[in-house]
Amino acid sequence: MNFKTSDIRDKLVEHKLKVTPQRLAVLEAVIELKTHPTAEQIIIYIKKKHPNIAAGTIYKILDVLTEKNIIKKVKTDRDIMRYDAVEEDHHHLYCAESDRIEDYFDEDLDRLITGYFRKKEIPDFKIEDIKLQIIGKFLKKNRNKA
Repeated sequence: MNFKTSDIRDKLVEHKLKVTPQRLAVLEAVIELKTHPTAEQIIIYIKKKHPNIAAGTIYKILDVLTEKNIIKKVKTDRDIMRYDAVEEDHHHLYCAESDRIEDYFDEDLDRLITGYFRKKEIPDFKIEDIKLQIIGKFLKKNRNKA
């Protein structure tokens, strides 16, 4: 994902958030890391460039960005919360052995799932989004990381 600081600014403004250096740094970190980073990985990344941003501030910003649907939370089998900045519809391939997550894009799968649940009509439940986490094992170590 190619991005510019102006794109990040626009994203914050679009979601009616004040543009602050801290918010820019956190969103940039999630986008740059591309590996569905944990909060700790984000903190380490940010501290290299911005040592004065407190960890508590980073956690609060992650919560705000999640509430505004700018980023998404991805929970692993190990109950570790990870963050994802990819906006396009996608699912995740999760390797429980390595705790690695890769994005998986498949329009046919999206149509199949959406069509199934449109016909199924679960009583007293409104589906807002469907995300699959496909659990398995990566067979090639040199597979491109998402």
